[in-house]
Amino acid sequence: MRKVEGDVLIQNVTVIGAGSWGTALATVLADNGHQVTLWVRDKKLAEEINSKHVNEKYLPGETLSTNIVATTNIQEAVVGKRIVLLVVPSHAMRQICRQVAPHLEPDVLLIHATKGFELESLKRMSEVIAEEVPKEIASRLAVLSGPSHAEEVVKRQPTTVVMASESEESMLRSQDLLMNTNFRVYTNPDLIGAEIAGALKNIIALGAGMSDGLGYGDNAKAALLTRGLAEISRLGIKLGAKPLTFSGLAGVGDLIATCTSKHSRNWRAGYMLGQGKKLDDVLAQMGMVVEGVRTTNAAFSLSQREQVEMPITSVLYGMLFEGKEARQGVEELMGRGKTFEMAYLNPDAE
Repeated sequence: MRKVEGDVLIQNVTVIGAGSWGTALATVLADNGHQVTLWVRDKKLAEEINSKHVNEKYLPGETLSTNIVATTNIQEAVVGKRIVLLVVPSHAMRQICRQVAPHLEPDVLLIHATKGFELESLKRMSEVIAEEVPKEIASRLAVLSGPSHAEEVVKRQPTTVVMASESEESMLRSQDLLMNTNFRVYTNPDLIGAEIAGALKNIIALGAGMSDGLGYGDNAKAALLTRGLAEISRLGIKLGAKPLTFSGLAGVGDLIATCTSKHSRNWRAGYMLGQGKKLDDVLAQMGMVVEGVRTTNAAFSLSQREQVEMPITSVLYGMLFEGKEARQGVEELMGRGKTFEMAYLNPDAE
């Protein structure tokens, strides 16, 4: 069902996933006048959203629009909707797509806003989705990426993101759907680059948090972000991404936001690890998904498969999964052999 109010095309939109980011995107859509169905796994949370218009677990203290209606029935959420946003953790994407796929309309615009890889297959989210939904729908898929902390988006603080798709129509429709004076949306045809940049920056954010937890200063963090971006780009380009994407919002923009903000779950987890806490204890204390942990595992495997040098990722993998001490990891990075900063300037360099 659609209607036009003034110059705005009002639409019925579904958001699958009521974590902090899914709820924040539902808020952007509601601010734009759209009627939003928010699929929620937990019945109590659905009741809280519908009766009190809050999501205290994920966005405490924020009042939600009455244009947002929660449901736990995934069929009810999807049937008849021409626009569906998937905003679920990476490890749940395939299962959710299997539940959603039978109810999708043939002309639906599918958008995902999840930053990560499927650990078992090492596939990007768009690849996972493409295996579970009809081919024609997958060909129009769009991905939302860029620096966008949910806590700031829901407060209507200025935020700029990028919408990537191999379909120009999907990019433009998605841009029109979400863009407003607080939430600026650019477009980029490099879907692969947007996904890889959005996922891998979480690894560097873990490292940035560890650096702060260890008491290191700005020099260390600046080096970590810069060299982190270099290895993100190396792997991304090897996997088919366009180099310039990594200098844009999905790349350096998201990297800066995630590595320097206490809103970042990955930074917070890294900070606690840097202070000497164990990974299991950190994850239990966080109480929410920390995508960077799983992504470190996936990226380490990808770097080996693709034979791409990723020293920061390798060291973080050792810290997270092999019991390596944080300071030992820093010593390994600082003690690496001499090399060129820009390897392409010296093709003979290792």
